[in-house]
Formats: sequence, C-alpha cells, structure tokens
Amino acid sequence: MEVELSAPLFTVGYQTANIFAASGILQHAWEAAKGASVEDMFVLKRYEDVAYAIFYSHCVEDFIVRESKYGECKIQDENTAFSPCLKGNDDNAALVHKGALRRFFHILENSDFKAQMQRLINQKKEQAVVFVGHSMGGAVATLAMIWFLEQRVRQISPLCITFGSPLVGDVRLGEAISREDWSGKFCHVVSMNDIVPRMLLAPVESFAEPFNAIFPLWASLTLRAFMSVSHDLLFQETCKTLRNNVLQYTSTLANNSGGDSGLRSPYKPIGTYMFCSIYGAACIEDPEAALKMLHFTLQSKERNTFDEIAGACISEHIDYGNMLECITDHLLNTITARIGNPILDSSFEMGIALQSEAMGIGAENDHALLALRKAGEIKIKHDMKIEELNKELSKNQSAMGWLEWYKGRSKANDTGYYDSFKQLSNKKDFKVNLYRKSLETFWDEIVEMVEKHELPSIFRFLHKWINAGTAYRRLVEPLDIADYYKNHEGNESYLSQGVRPHRHSALEKWMKEKDQTRIGREKKPRTKFASLTEDSCFWAHVKEACKNLSYLQQVQAQHQVVEAQQLQESLKQFENYVGSMIRDKSISAE
Repeated sequence: MEVELSAPLFTVGYQTANIFAASGILQHAWEAAKGASVEDMFVLKRYEDVAYAIFYSHCVEDFIVRESKYGECKIQDENTAFSPCLKGNDDNAALVHKGALRRFFHILENSDFKAQMQRLINQKKEQAVVFVGHSMGGAVATLAMIWFLEQRVRQISPLCITFGSPLVGDVRLGEAISREDWSGKFCHVVSMNDIVPRMLLAPVESFAEPFNAIFPLWASLTLRAFMSVSHDLLFQETCKTLRNNVLQYTSTLANNSGGDSGLRSPYKPIGTYMFCSIYGAACIEDPEAALKMLHFTLQSKERNTFDEIAGACISEHIDYGNMLECITDHLLNTITARIGNPILDSSFEMGIALQSEAMGIGAENDHALLALRKAGEIKIKHDMKIEELNKELSKNQSAMGWLEWYKGRSKANDTGYYDSFKQLSNKKDFKVNLYRKSLETFWDEIVEMVEKHELPSIFRFLHKWINAGTAYRRLVEPLDIADYYKNHEGNESYLSQGVRPHRHSALEKWMKEKDQTRIGREKKPRTKFASLTEDSCFWAHVKEACKNLSYLQQVQAQHQVVEAQQLQESLKQFENYVGSMIRDKSISAE
C-alpha cells in the first residue's frame, strides 16, 4: 500500500510516551510500587492530589497455574465480583489468568481495598486515582481497575499503570473494554528485555521449571545483590532457557504461523503499551501491533553477549526506575542524528523510525519495521475511511429528513406511515421508496465493512454511529416490514429466521451492546411517548397478532381446543408486550 502523507500522523506513539515520561506520573507510580514489604497485598498512598492504589504479588503460585495449558479461566468462574458484561462480541465470557484473578479476589476479601475505595467514593471533591502494580501485581492492578470501573463512579478519574506486567486477558476482555471506551485508561510499561510481560504467551509447562528456580532470587534480593549472583553460570543457563523457551512461542505469534488458534496463548494486549529502551520509549495502542512488538523488542540485539542477555532478562524486570531515568534523560537530547537516514521521504516514515529507535529496534530488523508500518497504514486507512463515511452519513441526512417529513404527513392524514407506505398510492410514496433503497444500500455496506474488519473494531461502539444506526432502523424498518407483507402475503413471518434483513439485526445488536455500557444503564425513564417506537419490529408483531386472531376464529369454529389455547396464549403475550411498551412509553403516540 502506498502511503503519502504531509503530516506526521504516526508519530503519536513516540510523542505520547514522551508526554507520559515528562509528566512525572510514571516515576511517582514506580516509587509507590517498589516500596512493598513481603506482607503487603494492597496499599493506598497519596502524592500531592493523586491517590495511588498499589497491588502486590509475592507468590510464584500466582504465575504458575497448572489447571489449564496457559493458566486461563473465565472471569466469572469463581466469584460474582465482575459483571456478565465482560464478554466478547460473540457473547462468550472473557478469559483471564487464574493466578491473577485468585490474587485479586484474595485482596478483595482480605484487605481494606474495598473500604479505601469507598472512602474515596464518599468524598465530595473530584479525585484522581492511579492503580499501580509491578510484575504479577500489575495484572492484579488491571483486574482491580476493571472492577472499579464497573462501579461507575463519576467523581473519580482512574488510570492504571503497570510495570513489567504479564498479559492478563484474552481478546474478549479487550472487546468488552473497548465497548466501554476504557482502553485509554490502561498504560503498561514494558522494558525491552523484561521476560515477564511475554511469559504467559508460552504454555505454563515451558517456563515453570526455570521460572521456579529464578523467582526466589529476584523476590528476595536487591538489584545490586541480584546482579552479583547473575554472573553465576547455572543462573545464566536458567535465564537463557527461560528466555529461549518464551521466545519460541512469541516468534510463532509474531509471524502469524501458530496453526490451530486453539493451541495458542489466549492472552492479548489490552490498553496502551509503552515499550522502553535506553534510547527512549514509544506507545502502541493497536493490540496486534503490541503483540508483535513484545516479540521483536525481546529479540533486539542491543545486548548480545551471554552475560548481558542473562542479566537483562530479569534485572530489567526488577528495576524499572533505571529505565525511567534513561527515558527522562533522553527527553533532553535529540535522537534524530542517530537515525540512519535523518531526512526521510515522508513524515510517516519518520514516525516509524522514531518509534523503532525509541523501542531499541535496529533498522536491520525488517520484520519489526514491517509490523509497525503495517499498523500505521491500517490506522491511516481506517481514519480515511471513517472520514469518508462521515461525509456519506451527512449526505444521507436529507433522505432521513424526507422520511421524517413523510411520517409526519401520514400522521396528519390519520393514515400512519406504515399503512400509507404499504398502499403506495401517490408519487411521494414512490419517492420515499427510492430513499428507503438508498439508505438500505448505505447501511448494508457499513455492516459488511465492520464484519469484514475493514473498519476499526471500535467503530461499532462509537456513539455517533450507534445513534445514527438506531435512528435509521427505527424509522425505516417499519417501511421494510410493510414492503415485505405487501409482496409476500401468506408467506412466513417477517420475524422468522433468515427473513429479517441482516443490517437491522446487526444494528440492533450494536445498540444493545451500547446499552450494557455506562450511558445505556443510566437512561432515565421516559416522561412522554417516543417519537419512534423503540422496537423497530413492532409492526411485524402486529401483523402476526392479526393473523393469529383470524386463525383463532377459524379453529374455534372448528372446535380445535389445543390450537385455540396456543393462539390465545400467543395473543396474550402480544397484549402484554404492547402493554409494557405503553407503560414505559417506548412506543410512539401514533
């Protein structure tokens, strides 16, 4: 794909990382996270006007979970702390790492975490809260953050920052978080040689033995003491085994050659990943690109001796303070002179070069550069497509306006626009049909693009498009129903499987997914009837009820008792259905 840009549209990852580093929040978060005692599970600390909620994990058992190949379990399996809304677009429950989940539940039930959060909630003033965790404590902090976000606290603005955290959830958890628009609230800091953030991409059995041997050392020694034992040959061999075992699996994922997806690690990056090296840092938001960078940055040849690899594998995990100092110092200098070709053909290529340099990826690493470039091109393509669709949506507002006028005119004529359109008695009715067909084509294309992943996954959760799709469906589907029964009288019900157009089913599903989110759950009761009936299939239900009533009269005349009872029950359900809509005013006045 040829990309020609006049503005640095893809340097944002590099710039975002610099903003994070310059703000000082990463340094404060690390200082809070590293001051744990062995007994600590959760601590709340304050710095200036920010509350830091720090989570700790000191047990190797939190990492090594042997109940499944990758230590995964359903997020609602063992406790009701999380809502059923944490599910994927396929309606299946999200998967998380069982060790992290158990540790979070333990903290939830055996610490003052809940009480401390309630005190913050009870404050009248707005409060910034940062959930922080290092190592497995970062995975626990991520789950705690999700739990807190589900409490829907308006006056608290939370952020989650982790250091060297292993991956904690699968693609379904990522979809649930995107649906809630929470992705931007998570920042995961990852050093280029730290093995722990990559470790759960490998099966438990592949890393359990070497990790078991190393863990007691890093958990009990200071960095200086740890570095002294890191020169031990047995220790170096163990580190090398751990690194190579993990690298084998990250390589498979990075190259998309994993074969059966059921055999791969279920875990995926969630939120923003900030990749760090001695040359700076860069942020990656795209989960697939972040997954590839977890491999390519670990594969970097910045450290290429046996001792350096063995030491950095764990030493960079133990002390993120040193890495943060390097990043801060780097802000005072320019790296342009170190880039192989400082005058590049486009700002897009400059953005790629800045990101790769900051993450410690050499210019010779073609696969890593290709992954960054591909992510950038996809983002640009998506942005351009959305801009184009926004223009098309604006153009289609005239068609929607005409249909609104037609609905109002039909109401004024005491006909109702469903019946009026079904009769198609004048020229204006035919013009309405042309607009109906035009909108049908537009929304069919939108749904198809989303389902073929030609638009970003977040598109289906954008309020602008959810609202536009819902307005279209509620205004136009009654006309589609009228058209169906005019041309297919006597055939199967519009509500039968496979009859209703897929665009309407998809748009309704998107709206229901939105209703699971914060805005949807906080809808106030109606004080007047809806301008458009909320159930866009209402007229199909009416048509089927009329059919059932006519059929009931026939079976009663023939004394068919069982059939009559079934039809009466169906009509009773319809009566309750209409009654409930009248009570909650979700039906239009006409």
